[in-house]
Amino acid sequence: MNIAFFITPKSEVVCEELTSTMRQALERMEYHRYAAIPILDGDGKYIGTLTEGDLLWKLKNTPDLNFNNTTKVQLCEVPRRVINKPVHIDSDIEDLLSKAVNQNFIPVVDDDNVFIGMIKRSDIINYYYEKSYKKIKIQA
Repeated sequence: MNIAFFITPKSEVVCEELTSTMRQALERMEYHRYAAIPILDGDGKYIGTLTEGDLLWKLKNTPDLNFNNTTKVQLCEVPRRVINKPVHIDSDIEDLLSKAVNQNFIPVVDDDNVFIGMIKRSDIINYYYEKSYKKIKIQA
């Protein structure tokens, strides 16, 4: 099976750039109710994943940083603790499944490491659940 079947395209994914501020990321994540989002560089290449925890640790460990001045901190200054490894668009389903065990979403990149979308673990689980459910239903 081709992993492209599971992709949520970049146009439908909430992302931030390294030049975005902590405040922008916090507000966007709150609005969409996400605990983690992909970070891209100016060329659209996948850099990593930003989590709520990364933002909280930065607040905690930076003297004089508070919510009001998070507009002065760019995301490139926020250490990231979670490493969501991407898959290439031509990866096989086994590669995807092995990453989905430990990642809520799997970034998908092209040969130049440009982010083209992501695959949510929930979409994979739902697909296989539906497939199994239909198979059981047919046998009954």
